[in-house]
Amino acid sequence: MLLPLSSVRGPDGDLGSLADAGGVAGWLLTSHCTLWQLLPLNEVAPGQDSPYAASSSCALESLYVDLRDLPDLDALTSEEEAELARLRQAPRVDFAGYRRLKRSALHRAFARFRQRERGSAREREFHGFRAAHAVWIEDYALYRALHDERQKSWRDWEPPLRDRDPGALDAARARLRETIDEIAYVQWVADSQWRKGRAEANAKGVQILGDLPFMVAEDSADVWTLQRLFRFDATVGVPPDAYSAEGQDWGLPVPRWVEMLESGDAWLHMRADRAAELYDAFRVDHVVGLYRTYARPIDKSPPFFIPADEARQRQQGERILALLGGKAEVLAEDLGTVPDFVRASLADQEIPGTKVLRWEIDKGVPRDVTKLSRVSVAVTGTHDTESLANWWEGLEDRERELQLTQPPLARLRGPTEKRYTPETKSALLELAYMAASEALLIPVTDGLGWRDRMNTPGTVGPQNWTFRLPWKLSELFSAPEPVAMAQELAHLALQYGRKR
Repeated sequence: MLLPLSSVRGPDGDLGSLADAGGVAGWLLTSHCTLWQLLPLNEVAPGQDSPYAASSSCALESLYVDLRDLPDLDALTSEEEAELARLRQAPRVDFAGYRRLKRSALHRAFARFRQRERGSAREREFHGFRAAHAVWIEDYALYRALHDERQKSWRDWEPPLRDRDPGALDAARARLRETIDEIAYVQWVADSQWRKGRAEANAKGVQILGDLPFMVAEDSADVWTLQRLFRFDATVGVPPDAYSAEGQDWGLPVPRWVEMLESGDAWLHMRADRAAELYDAFRVDHVVGLYRTYARPIDKSPPFFIPADEARQRQQGERILALLGGKAEVLAEDLGTVPDFVRASLADQEIPGTKVLRWEIDKGVPRDVTKLSRVSVAVTGTHDTESLANWWEGLEDRERELQLTQPPLARLRGPTEKRYTPETKSALLELAYMAASEALLIPVTDGLGWRDRMNTPGTVGPQNWTFRLPWKLSELFSAPEPVAMAQELAHLALQYGRKR
């Protein structure tokens, strides 16, 4: 099931936390679901809500720290309690509100930790965490401390810090030591809570499928630290596709793949090591971009691919995927405009690609889902697609007629066939469970039959990424709708041999 942690409400109705993973896993098992797909848990760039606009490829988003599971915090202030009550009642996630609240509480928690834990076993554990993650955490913490101080992109910092002059960096580390320690402390807390939550989920038989963003934001610790590995005269995007007739400009920095290779792919190894540390497997977002990155020049000259020719593109993509796959099992998001050689390459490497069933069309005719490649992931939708309900009701009559030729959907023929009814939802879910794909992923919104969507590509606004379930975690086991969904999915899992 695709269920972003931000869409979960914790036991008190708060934003889902890293410590809630065991509880979520328990609910997923009621539907015989043993794979939980998350959106990226990376800390997002300042001013962003999208989990794909990461300010670090390794740091966890502190929004998901559970304040109840924090021994260094006695209690919230009365003002924080009032704000938390407001946030709990909000129908959508108020990211800015949660950030303010948690940053304030975590600041007090660190002060108490520093005062009370001097020389203790917990302090030694904290230092051990920093030492084990020194490859990324020290530069990240310095970046965050400087960014919080300046409140602007590192590209606009004073030149000595922008360009990472060693003397300027040493002076900043000395001046901001306490802030840097606090930022590292928050990462230790987040990491500890996630390890505990993931262990509980694994113990119950649920594996965690993480999401590896294709690229980090330009205003990120990674890009500031490794400027030589990125170019800034262009931005990453995608060619024209189903989402946009003109393509998309994601505003992300363009990687210098050759320079990365010459440096031993240290940045890619760091990302892969951290992802393998956090997840049982991970989805590689926009996998085609690893083969050929679509660069859109800032000066509006024609876009171009890096590398330029197919032979080098295939060589590069396979090298990077071999590196990632050497750390943990990987799945590929191979949607959008993807050349045939990329899918052939994925098949040769036995890396599962993504099959969005509504798009599995051959010359206008839906493909037989029972003949899909076993090495694939069948999905009813993604975080970027419209709901099954809106898709079905938006079909042209001829398109719907072709969909109705599929055995599970044939029973929908009749006066109400254009409407999305509970019967329509059940038939489409059954079609998904029939797929030959070894793995099946269903967004929680599709499982419920709702019209909500998580994100509309190419748009920015409060409607994106803020979807949350209306029930507290404990209520998922008793509220009629989630219980009915779990029962239906459990029945289909048994019927089509998808119960483990």
